[in-house]
Amino acid sequence: MRRILSGLVCLLVTLSMCARSGPAQAQAAQPEARNINGYRPMWWKEAVVYQIYPRSFKDSNGDGIGDLKGITSELDYLQGLGVDVIWLSPHFDSPNADNGYDIRDYRKVMAEFGTMADFDEMLAGIKKRHMRLIIDLVVNHTSDEHRWFVESRKSKDNRYRDYYIWRDGKPNRVSPNGFDPPNNYPSFFFGSAWQFDAATKQYYLHYFAVKQPDLNWDNPKVRSEVFDLMKFWLDKGVDGFRMDVIPLISKRPGLPDLTAEELKDTGKAYANGPHLHEYLQEMNRNVMAKYDVMTVGEALGISLEQTPMIADERRHELNMIFNFDAVRINRDGKQWKTWTLPEFKALFTKHAGGLDPHTWDTVFLSNHDNPRVVSSFGDDSAEFRVPSAKLVETLILTMRGTPFLYQGDELGMTNYPFKSIDDFNDIEAKNGYKADVLTKRVSEEAYLDNLRHMSRDNARTPMQWDGSAQAGFTSGSKPWLAVNPNYTEINAARELADPDSIYHYTQKMIALRHKTPALVYGDYKDLDPQNPTVFAYTRSLGEERYLVVLNMSDKPVAYSIPGGVQPKTLLLTNEGGSEVNQGTLNLKGWEARVYKY
Repeated sequence: MRRILSGLVCLLVTLSMCARSGPAQAQAAQPEARNINGYRPMWWKEAVVYQIYPRSFKDSNGDGIGDLKGITSELDYLQGLGVDVIWLSPHFDSPNADNGYDIRDYRKVMAEFGTMADFDEMLAGIKKRHMRLIIDLVVNHTSDEHRWFVESRKSKDNRYRDYYIWRDGKPNRVSPNGFDPPNNYPSFFFGSAWQFDAATKQYYLHYFAVKQPDLNWDNPKVRSEVFDLMKFWLDKGVDGFRMDVIPLISKRPGLPDLTAEELKDTGKAYANGPHLHEYLQEMNRNVMAKYDVMTVGEALGISLEQTPMIADERRHELNMIFNFDAVRINRDGKQWKTWTLPEFKALFTKHAGGLDPHTWDTVFLSNHDNPRVVSSFGDDSAEFRVPSAKLVETLILTMRGTPFLYQGDELGMTNYPFKSIDDFNDIEAKNGYKADVLTKRVSEEAYLDNLRHMSRDNARTPMQWDGSAQAGFTSGSKPWLAVNPNYTEINAARELADPDSIYHYTQKMIALRHKTPALVYGDYKDLDPQNPTVFAYTRSLGEERYLVVLNMSDKPVAYSIPGGVQPKTLLLTNEGGSEVNQGTLNLKGWEARVYKY
């Protein structure tokens, strides 16, 4: 009887997962399906997401900047990989102080990326291929060139004044402006989070760049404007939003100075304002509840313990959030640091124990704000780049939560060999150079060495399509950011032609996840938490049981599987291993295996 019930459960899950490409009406009905292992089946839980950074993906007109027509031209490539959802980083009209995260007009496409007709064509192409699209929602701040802010700064009684956060400064006769900032808030991009504006002799708040003034979410008109622009894009057929720094939208009453302890982690200090959940529930009620959408919040400052407050489905806020514990295990603030595998594994165990079936998780190790995954969590040497890139994809695609892949990771693209500050484009890197190197606080050599590991520009170099000039990214002579010189060896054309490539391995891994309910809704258990080189874990759903074994080192190892687990069927391996029905596995450096047991 137990075997029959287990089979019925797995059949229900499989039927649910096969519906992923169905119409919105069918998907909307999916929440009524029977719970699976305590989870409510939803299409966005079963999806694999692929993030596109449009500036760097594909240039169609030779101006050196990626665009929407370029994305449309490569939709078959993404469909072939097997992804379900494309996450498009900001494509809105912007002066590009922060590469599109400073929005001038939420209802226009950035001219460099194309037109609204190009967006509609791209969206239609995505839908035709049975994929979905989510876009960035950047509403903690706008550009200072947005019409709301242009009006807001004109006078203290302008009707848009209260769309932003303005405060008087503290009088100081020796200050260049005659005032000091209202409080000690620092910007994430260095310096004060306050900018003096001569027209009205007040300061406005900007958590990020000077050209990114924070919106005042306590003003109901602001919230109404945001809800309207969300409906604009959902009515076009967009399937949801990745919400940029969404925990920061509610500010502390009175904006008091931060304590010395709070200044050590400003993300945590700025997050979780008193009205955050009220505003997200209002957003859900007015917008998301009326559509079949996927929402994921960039949860800056949100701990694992706080995650259910924002992502528990019974609270009607967001579907899930990005928690940065794993992706940033290799940093201490803005400094690169070493980490151990037991520390890394402990994070996944903590997530498995800390989130109940009402709070869905995400799994990712790269994005546009982090360095390349193979350079950070694998080994980008000539010998081990390919196997370690495959291993990392195995980890992401067999772990609990919706997996997010970043463009180029399926090719094993690596960090860029930066030589000087002139090689960087990122405003954070440039501002940090001014604040730390030009003031002699840090040596140029030390600063650049750290940036080579940490810089966001590592992930933003152009996609490497083929071995032609500029990696086939552009027909122009000068891309907006330099192409990695290893493009002749690492490119999509070469990988598509090689059946043993990272691309094809990732394709197989995605297909395995799609047909294996236990890899989506199954329980997770780390078999060997303290092992310093091997990550071995199980995913199980009823009697469907899977074993994942990852040798996260460059040394061969004879690994004895704990707990008497006997691998019976080898489903996938990156290094040709074939051992089954034995308790000890002989693993090559960076070898990954997925078994049924």
